[in-house]
Amino acid sequence: MVLASPKSSSQMAAFPKALSAIAVSVGGLAVFLIIASMLLLSHPIGLRVQGYFNGVDSSTKADLEVPFANQTTADHSHDNNIELFDKEATYKSSLEVPVTAHAPPRVSEYKEAENKPKPVPPVSSVVPEKRVVGKDNVNDKVDEDVTSTPVNESENSTSSATTESPSFPGRAHNTSSVGSSCDLYHGSWFYDPLGPLYTNNTCPVLTQMQNCQGNGRPDMEYENWRWKPSQCELPRFDPKKFLELMRGKTLAFIGDSVARNQMESLLCLLWQAEAPKNRGNRRMQRWFFRSTSTMIVRMWSSWLVQPTSEPIDFAPEGVTKLHLDSPDKDIMEFLPGFDVVVLSSGHWFAKQSVYVLNNEIVGGQLWWPDKSRPMKINNIEAFGISVETILTAIVLHPNYTGLTIMRSYSPDHYEGGAWNTGGSCTGKVRPLAVGELVENGFTNIMHEKQVTGFNHAVGKTTNNSKMRLMDITEAFGYRHDGHPGPYRSPDPNKITKRGADGRPPPQDCLHWCMPGPVDTWNELVLEIIRREFEGK
Repeated sequence: MVLASPKSSSQMAAFPKALSAIAVSVGGLAVFLIIASMLLLSHPIGLRVQGYFNGVDSSTKADLEVPFANQTTADHSHDNNIELFDKEATYKSSLEVPVTAHAPPRVSEYKEAENKPKPVPPVSSVVPEKRVVGKDNVNDKVDEDVTSTPVNESENSTSSATTESPSFPGRAHNTSSVGSSCDLYHGSWFYDPLGPLYTNNTCPVLTQMQNCQGNGRPDMEYENWRWKPSQCELPRFDPKKFLELMRGKTLAFIGDSVARNQMESLLCLLWQAEAPKNRGNRRMQRWFFRSTSTMIVRMWSSWLVQPTSEPIDFAPEGVTKLHLDSPDKDIMEFLPGFDVVVLSSGHWFAKQSVYVLNNEIVGGQLWWPDKSRPMKINNIEAFGISVETILTAIVLHPNYTGLTIMRSYSPDHYEGGAWNTGGSCTGKVRPLAVGELVENGFTNIMHEKQVTGFNHAVGKTTNNSKMRLMDITEAFGYRHDGHPGPYRSPDPNKITKRGADGRPPPQDCLHWCMPGPVDTWNELVLEIIRREFEGK
């Protein structure tokens, strides 16, 4: 029998040891990778990465499911029709890619690199009364009432220099938050040096035409003005507070592109606390926040009443007919699944349409071929009827018990003409001061018709739903600085100044920059929800 040599025996003995060492190393590396992956996915960055890779949630019903990019295209096909300032403009939502893929750095990043302070407005700019600066925080409590404990003066010691300074009014601060009896809609704008909760580079769902800084707008002061009710203080938006109040609930923005503007503002504010998961489909945008099972929805409805294109009497096929006495069928179908509804409408009544009541043509806008027939109603009256129709249908719906918020007419600020006749808001960089507001007759009558329709509907309530009017029209009449103006696209060759003949550049004086004044709408929405759900 041949025995193995000592040399071969030592090699055989060493081989198992090498295998053991390798196994231990591989096992340790695997454990490390697992732990690192868990930590990454639990971090907000990980959540954002998850959102981008997961796309549309697989739990959505198959018959409504579409790819993420297709959902965006389908939904925004409506928006391309509402840009009243430029019919031929095309816009692409950034919902499917991070904002850094299409947005240049904010102007603020260059300014901060140069260590230049933000401009400070003079004390006479907007706020008529003396203000006292106090400490602010993103996580300020929203649920305090007018009897809350006064703020500790020591907390304001770090801002004493600002308080003493006569150069700007600073942040107004009360010893209270908002009580249920406080009128939210009469007050003034004040300069808040803390600025917005997000930037155009920290919100992946910001539509390009509202990305004013990314589109090259050189000034930033418009981002820092906040609304102060006369009798109390409207707290800064608290995303965690909002999600907790809306736990297990769905909020739906329903209406036109201004509704989209507000919905994206809310998503940008909430994104700072949690990256939502897209569950959109062909019929609506849907964003799901896992931590509280909260859903934010957007449904397109240009007029909130039922449109048709079929011929009626002397109105041929192809011209939009608005059945002013019939609510939008899609709204009625999905309404029972919503807990909070925010409605937006009005601006589409400037577009071509035919008005129908009881299957009879009673008026039209930019269309009335038979001059021998009398036109019974115009677009302003049609708007008032539409508001009463949709709100009445909501308060009579047998299966809806939610909270409906009708946001009042959003003022535009075209000066020297309309959106299609050379109107302009170029060069507006701060709010109008008290006494500078020029009354807009069209805005005023549209607001009046809307409020009348709202009041008529409230008197017809039969279900357990609640309706609230979020009356922003007067306050936002002062914010001519908050629109994109000529900064509605990233085109480096776009015209931003008046020509030699004085003609203004193409611009948007209807929608709102983000971040910007539109974020105040969602501060008000949060306060309305808090009052209803907390009972204060």
